[in-house]
Amino acid sequence: MKQQPERTVLVDCFWKPNVRPTDFILACGDGNSRLSSLKWSHWNLNSATAKGFNLVNDCKPYCAAGKFHSYAVVVRLDHPQPWKKRPQVQHYTQMSLVYTDNRPDGFERTVTYPLWN
Repeated sequence: MKQQPERTVLVDCFWKPNVRPTDFILACGDGNSRLSSLKWSHWNLNSATAKGFNLVNDCKPYCAAGKFHSYAVVVRLDHPQPWKKRPQVQHYTQMSLVYTDNRPDGFERTVTYPLWN
């Protein structure tokens, strides 16, 4: 009997697999960009979609003294691939953020990031 694949996961900065996380750090090195209050409307083997907020440090005059600003986003995860750490587990390898109102200075309305393996 063929085994059903596990759910596709989102791998975080600490190499932990997550399904439908409410928060997710985007800037692993310094934590100056993260997602919060995520509400997932869709999560399957191929893609996932949530609404939430991207909290971004403006780093003015420098990051330690900067202020975090909140931007409404729609998050989309896709391009699942086998996870190198656990090849039997699929993980999303791409994240797109669509800013639905304001966005950080210099950001496009849609930003797409490759996700780590």
